[in-house]
Amino acid sequence: MTRPLRIGVQLQPQHTTWAHIRDTVVELEQLGVDVIFNWDHFYPLNGDPDGAHFESWTALGAWAAITSRVEFGALVNCNSYRNADLQADMARTLDHISAVDGVGRFVFGTGAGWFQRDYDEYGYEFGTPGTRIKALGEALPRIKARWPRLNPPPTRDIPILIGGRGERKTLRIVAEHADIWHSFVPVPELQRLLGVLAEHGEAVGRDVSEIEISNELNPQRVPRSQAEAEELAEAGVTLFTIGLSGPEYDVAVVRRWLDWRDARSA
Repeated sequence: MTRPLRIGVQLQPQHTTWAHIRDTVVELEQLGVDVIFNWDHFYPLNGDPDGAHFESWTALGAWAAITSRVEFGALVNCNSYRNADLQADMARTLDHISAVDGVGRFVFGTGAGWFQRDYDEYGYEFGTPGTRIKALGEALPRIKARWPRLNPPPTRDIPILIGGRGERKTLRIVAEHADIWHSFVPVPELQRLLGVLAEHGEAVGRDVSEIEISNELNPQRVPRSQAEAEELAEAGVTLFTIGLSGPEYDVAVVRRWLDWRDARSA
């Protein structure tokens, strides 16, 4: 399956103002970014641990209303923080708020959760990696079953993005449920994990070529050269995400990667 190369931006909702987040979302859509993400945490993940920070889903409701073209979602939602059926209803509502010509733009990015401070401060049981990934695996069928039962149902088959690289459990859930798989591994590891994913696909009866592969061009965590990005694209990555943190969002780096996308796609 041939897919277009896409650029996503994760606007990390920390150390800045809501007004700056709002204005940057509008600017990124105007620049031609394909997807805009935030993240689902309650505190900053770097810098001042008690710095300014904004909640994910309520912000996404505003994004749905102030944009008209770009897809959007969380990279990623934490399954532990909300009942599965509530997540489905929230996603469906964002789908409708964002609809243009009757078609929504929300991407349901989700994962098992990992940031213990969120759990401790907000009163959620942290459990273990095993219990959290088990809960994700149990939630996704409920979410997918709830969507057609809602009135009105979603405007489209809401794309499910799953983040993570766990070989035995996470990638099996990806094979069963994901439309997009997101990781931040280098090319050799990516190629090996794609083989593991294919094995899970065979086990669950899924053609994993249906799954879009996402990786990062994150200047904060995974610096990428253009040559390395080319290698990732050759390995099958078609969605590249750039992580930007407040207080100022370096939109210039986004422009450079948009130029690369456009030149490669010409």
